[in-house]
Amino acid sequence: MFIRVVLALALSAPPSATPAQADPSPCPVPVPARTVCGFLEVPERREAPGRTIKVAYAVRHSLARDRKPDPVVFMGGGPGAPSMRHLERLTRVFPDRDVVTVEQRGGAWSRPALACPETAQALLGRLREPPSDVGAAAARCRDRLAGQGVDLRGYRTGEIVADVVALRSKLGYETWNLLGTGYSARVMAAVAAADPAGTRSVVLGSYPPPGDGADDPAAVMAGLGARDAFERAVARLNARPARVSAVDPLLGREFTARVRGDDLAALLGVALRDAGTAAVAPALVSALAEGDDALLRPLVERLGDELAAREAGLYHAVRCQDGRPPAASRLFTVAADKAVCDAWNLSEAPEPAALSTATLKAPVYVLAGRRDPAASPVTLLGARVDRSHSALAADDCARRKVAAFVADPAAPPSGPCPEARPVELRVTAAPYEIAKTPWLAVPFALFAAACLIQLVTAALKGLALPAFGGLSGLAFAGLTGQAVWELAASNASALTVGVPAITEWYAWLAVVSVVLTLAALLHNRRWPQITAAAIGAGFLVWWFTWVL
Repeated sequence: MFIRVVLALALSAPPSATPAQADPSPCPVPVPARTVCGFLEVPERREAPGRTIKVAYAVRHSLARDRKPDPVVFMGGGPGAPSMRHLERLTRVFPDRDVVTVEQRGGAWSRPALACPETAQALLGRLREPPSDVGAAAARCRDRLAGQGVDLRGYRTGEIVADVVALRSKLGYETWNLLGTGYSARVMAAVAAADPAGTRSVVLGSYPPPGDGADDPAAVMAGLGARDAFERAVARLNARPARVSAVDPLLGREFTARVRGDDLAALLGVALRDAGTAAVAPALVSALAEGDDALLRPLVERLGDELAAREAGLYHAVRCQDGRPPAASRLFTVAADKAVCDAWNLSEAPEPAALSTATLKAPVYVLAGRRDPAASPVTLLGARVDRSHSALAADDCARRKVAAFVADPAAPPSGPCPEARPVELRVTAAPYEIAKTPWLAVPFALFAAACLIQLVTAALKGLALPAFGGLSGLAFAGLTGQAVWELAASNASALTVGVPAITEWYAWLAVVSVVLTLAALLHNRRWPQITAAAIGAGFLVWWFTWVL
C-alpha cells in the first residue's frame, strides 16, 4: 500500500521540462564542468497540498562518445547529509553516463534548509559541565522553523522517496540507475519498489538496519575481538571520567569535554560507522583501557564534525517519524534524539521497512564489507551481496565492481577484492595532534633538514662520521615518511589512533644518527657540529617522549 501511494503521489505532479528546458540555478558548491544545477518544486506534504518546497539537484552531462542513455542518480546518507560534494568522484567512476545528485528535502542546498544549530550545539553540549538541555534547544528550533512556515510532518522517508521518483519525470530520463549509501540506501530501495519501470539497476552501500544509529557498539566491538578491552575502558571512564580538550566545530572554539564510559560507547557508536575506524578500533579501545585519554579527542571532534555536516532539523524530523529512538539508552546521542522527538511530538509515519524482504524487479547490488559496521544483513531477495570489501567511498576495488555492475547488471560477478593487510600500529595521539596543528611537526622537519645539511657538508669535506650520521637520519626520515604516507593512503582513519609499528624500528636509525653526530663532535667542536648534535638530541627526546 505504501509503495502504491508513493508512486501515485509522485506521478500526479504536473509534467515538466527535460534537462535542456529546465531552468538552471547557480550551483552552491564547486562541481565538474558541464554540470547544471536546479530545483524540483514539490508539495511539502503530498497528503495535504498547499505549500511547496524546492529540492536541489545537479546533473553532470557526459560528453563521452559511447554515452549511455540511463544516468546514475545518487543521494547522500544521513539523514541530512549533502549529495553534490560527491559529484566529482562519481563522474570519475561513471564517465560514460550522466550523473545526477539529488539533495534530500530540507537538506543544505534545498529550500528551505532545516538547519537546527540549537539541537546540534546542545547534543555536543551533553559533554560539557553542566550538560546542555537538548529538549529545551529542540523546542527553540521547532518554534523558529514553525515561524518560517515549516511543517515538520512533510520531512520523512516517504516524501523523500516520492521526490526522487518525481525528479526522473522532470528530467525526462526513461530509466536510471539508483545509488544510495547508509540512510539513502533505504531510500533508493524504496524508490526502486515505487518506480520499477524507471529503475534499471540498484546499488546499495551499507544498507542500514531498522532504527539506524541506535545500537550500542558493544556488539560491533565483540565482532572485532575487542569486547573485553571495550568493557574495561567503559568501566574505567565511568569510575573516573576523563576531561579532554577538543574543538567545537559548531562554535569554532575549544572546550573541555567530560567523557564517561557510557559517553565513550556513544562516541564509538558514531565513529564505527566509518569502516576505516572499525579496522583500528581494537588498538584504540585497548589503549583507552590502559588510560591513554588523549585518544578521546578525535572521537569527540568526530561527533562535532558529523553534527556540523548534516542538517539537524531534517535528521530529527526523519528520525522521529520513521521510528522513534528507544525509551531508554545509555548512549547520550540516542537519549538526545529521544529528547528532540519528545519536544517535537511528531507522529510516526509509515516507513518502507517491509522492503528488506521484498523482491525488486531491477537487479540489486549490495555492498556490505566485512568491516563495515553500519551495514545490516540484507535480505533483499535476488540481490547480489558482496562482503569482500569495505564501503563504496573507501575502496577503489568496490568502485570498479560497482561500475562493472552498472555497465552490465546481468553479467556474472567477478572475483572478490583482495583483503587489505592488517596494519600494526604504535598507538599515539601525536599524528592527530599534528594534523590539527602542523607546527607540532617542526622538530621532525628540523631534524631532517639538519641531517641533509650535515650529510652534504661532511661529504664535501670527506668526513665519514658526520656524513654517515646525516645519512642515517635521512634514512629514518624517509622511511618513516613513506610508512605514514602509505598508511594514510590505505586507511587515513588509522592516523587518528597511531603510526605504523615499523616506525619504532626505524627510530633506531635516528638513534644511530645522533650517536655518530655526537662522536663527530668529539673531533670537531665547532658551532655547526654543536648545532647538529643539539638538534638531534632534542629530536630524540621529542620523538620518544611525545610521538611514541
